[in-house]
Amino acid sequence: MQKFFTAFQGQRRLVSGPAGEVALVVKRVASQPDEPIIIFEDATGRSIDFDLRGGDREVLARLTKLVPPSAEATEAPAEPRGRGRPKLGVVAREVTLLPRHWEWLNAQAGGASVALRKLVDEARRASGDKDRERQARDAAYHFMSTMAGDLPQFEEASRALFADDRRRFTGLIADWPTDIRDHIVKLAYSDRA
Repeated sequence: MQKFFTAFQGQRRLVSGPAGEVALVVKRVASQPDEPIIIFEDATGRSIDFDLRGGDREVLARLTKLVPPSAEATEAPAEPRGRGRPKLGVVAREVTLLPRHWEWLNAQAGGASVALRKLVDEARRASGDKDRERQARDAAYHFMSTMAGDLPQFEEASRALFADDRRRFTGLIADWPTDIRDHIVKLAYSDRA
């Protein structure tokens, strides 16, 4: 899944899109800044810095290290697979469990790894909507704190956001600058109609 970013110059939304597109627009505008420019990662609502030094190619090359391309964009060409186990992007990490947990996992068909993957997938399916709503609310709050923390009704709007009172929330932020208000609503509620 590709990451998207939004840049604001003061209270005005400058550009939204993939990292490279946003970085190049900001680079051109930043040479004559009227107001500070802040770039936000849409998924988290947190500000992020792009290194805009050098030419366009240099900027884009650095961005691929900071923001790797999506999995679809990096699919390997259709080459015959070599010997051995396939590279699945598996990263070994340590998990601390009690002996009874390890006994149960090892008794499962396919062993501990298969059982853990099934448990994680099942949990993701079961709590997917709630997790997405929490992540959207958190992203909206992070962005809102940075861009609207000193605007009227910020505290009340924050309470309404976390209470999931959409009607009250949108009413409280109705008088905020249009681009800021619209972006907060997009972050908080874009996946819900």
